[in-house]
Amino acid sequence: MNTSATETKAAASPEPATHPKRVLGFRDLVMFYVVITLSLRWIPFAASAGPSSIAIWIIGVLTIFLPLALCVMELSSRYPGEGGMYLWTKRAFGDFPAFLTGWTYWTSNLPYFPAILYFAASNALYIGGNRWNALQHSPLYFITFSFLGVALALMLNIVGLNVGKWLSNLGAMVIWIPVGLLIVVAVVSYSRFSSATSFSLTTLAPRLDTGMFGTWATLLFAFSGAECASFMGDEIKDARRIIPGALIVAGIIITTCYILGTVAVLVALPAAQVNSMEGIMQAITSAAAQVGWYGIGPAVAVLICVANLGCVGANLASQSRIPFVAGIDRYLPAAFGRLHPQWGTPAVALIAQGVCCAVFILLGQAGSTVHGAYQVLVTMTIITNFGPYLFMFAAMIRLQREPVEPGVVTVPGGKPVAVALAVVAFVTTSLVIVASVFPDPGEPHKALAVAKVVFFSVLLIGGGMLLFALGRKPAR
Repeated sequence: MNTSATETKAAASPEPATHPKRVLGFRDLVMFYVVITLSLRWIPFAASAGPSSIAIWIIGVLTIFLPLALCVMELSSRYPGEGGMYLWTKRAFGDFPAFLTGWTYWTSNLPYFPAILYFAASNALYIGGNRWNALQHSPLYFITFSFLGVALALMLNIVGLNVGKWLSNLGAMVIWIPVGLLIVVAVVSYSRFSSATSFSLTTLAPRLDTGMFGTWATLLFAFSGAECASFMGDEIKDARRIIPGALIVAGIIITTCYILGTVAVLVALPAAQVNSMEGIMQAITSAAAQVGWYGIGPAVAVLICVANLGCVGANLASQSRIPFVAGIDRYLPAAFGRLHPQWGTPAVALIAQGVCCAVFILLGQAGSTVHGAYQVLVTMTIITNFGPYLFMFAAMIRLQREPVEPGVVTVPGGKPVAVALAVVAFVTTSLVIVASVFPDPGEPHKALAVAKVVFFSVLLIGGGMLLFALGRKPAR
């Protein structure tokens, strides 16, 4: 088996700067997958589309999460180590596709973090009740909240994963409570007042009209994230052994919460009344008021904020390892490939990502309403996150020609099943990217929204190609 340039440089370096500590165990990894994939913001989004979204959840499990999890399981077992899909693409196709994969995937989090924080900020307003309602349309409030959220996650992760992991672990632990309370109040409300939404074969059938394209893309995107831990392969205890089991456990938890949470919101509220940014709080407060459970809204709002901050922390930790590996390979300045002398973390990569996120918070809001900015950020995240998946699934097919070492965990059924899964995932991912460009039906400035998405996409991808060209000569 050939040794990658990354592994050679890392091994030859006299500095201890490219050998992170192994601090993540099985429980940490399960919680990491849960907090990074199970996002509460997709539950109200699904509910706002009506009962047909339940069928889309099931399709998403089969066409995105299952193929993605199995591909990651095999590739991370075949080639464990820091870098994840960056290293897999490099092994399959060479330097430029690998750099473009890592760059595009890394930049996908620049709009992703603000979108998560906007969702958290919207739900945080329920802490203050009616007194804080006026802030719902205040860009300054949402920008300030997002800046503070990025700063908190950044500081904890610079100190180290052994500290930063507690934010993601806490987020994974508390994320159960809002979903659990939502289900409980929905059951009690149903027993007393029946369901606010009609469930039938007609309403459950998935719709394929153009107004639903964005919904399909967003809900299928909700199952992304299984690849994230592989970027931190050198920081996972026995990665080859524990990643497959952690993926399975986390997958069951994630799918169950998405489906039950969506049903619970629709039992409590008609789909037409669900706000995609704060639908969970709407459902909980409305159903709780019906059954006389007053006062639980502010507590749940705090938990939703903590869960989303945990998601930001987990993503920030994972994605910073991409420029870190690119720095080792000298396609980015060498400082990106060094670890902090005291805390052993890629501090330069983390800080650079935090600063870029702050810029995107401002750019996403420019010229848009709060809700419009949120939708643009979501669309940008889908395109830049799913683009690298095309390289990864193609690498899964190409790397089947390499021999399998003893102890490697492969896809059940061997090469034919692995190739079939990768093809299904490749086609689904391509369709999701195309569908995500269609603007939300409720967006008043559709042309501006599409123009922003196209401009940012060209800017990010073109910027990556330019960086590769500039860094190619020093790398050699």
